Amino acid sequence: MQKRPSRTILRLLILLFGIVTVLGAESAQIPTMNFALSAPDTPKQLVGSLNVLVILTLLFLAPSLVLVMTTFTRFVIVFGFLRQALGTQQVPPTQLLVMLAMVLTFYVMEPVGTQSYENGIKPYMAEKIGYEEAFDKTALPFKNFMVRNTREKDLALFFRIRKMENPQSIAEVPLSIIIPAFVISELKTSFEIGFLLFLPFLVIDMVVASILMSMGMMMLPPVMISLPFKILIFVLIDGWSLLIGNLISSIK
Repeated sequence: MQKRPSRTILRLLILLFGIVTVLGAESAQIPTMNFALSAPDTPKQLVGSLNVLVILTLLFLAPSLVLVMTTFTRFVIVFGFLRQALGTQQVPPTQLLVMLAMVLTFYVMEPVGTQSYENGIKPYMAEKIGYEEAFDKTALPFKNFMVRNTREKDLALFFRIRKMENPQSIAEVPLSIIIPAFVISELKTSFEIGFLLFLPFLVIDMVVASILMSMGMMMLPPVMISLPFKILIFVLIDGWSLLIGNLISSIK
């Protein structure tokens, strides 16, 4: 007997909700949205769409371009070798080493970026040159930088793979050849620097290991004893300033 009033009230509420919904639908206009894809009517529309696509692609690939067209590769690999040579595991942390490599990359590449902006982007924004000329003038400083730091052997390798003739000037070298050749050269240079970094720390490890074996402490890990000495020597010789100074001076 107590459930009937509650059911009646529920039915009245549903009825009132239906009436309000119908009245609201009759008085209000619900907006509609149409999405359609159509072919471009003129070549200008097609070029505009392709330009937007190219810009979005460049923005997506911008971090990768930073890695392969600047000195970031050399810095971050050498810092990784240094941490392994010291044997400090995760000290300094990876995020700090990457940020340090990015700051040094910005320091080294700032003159190149300024020259690229003054020669290509700024005149294009002022509508003094066209798009193709602006792209060539913007890329030329980066081409000069990469060619100066690329071995001729690496450039010749990619020209030989494509069976192309030797260029007469840097402007004739396409970016599709300069970039991979530059990356290979940077990898080789950074590994050479890493090898030189490992040598003094390897000598310390060998000396400590031989001393422990001569004292009969074969169960004591040599790394535990050599790590403080390596850190002490690295600090005494001001290793960070010495390493960063030599890295920057090695860049042409």
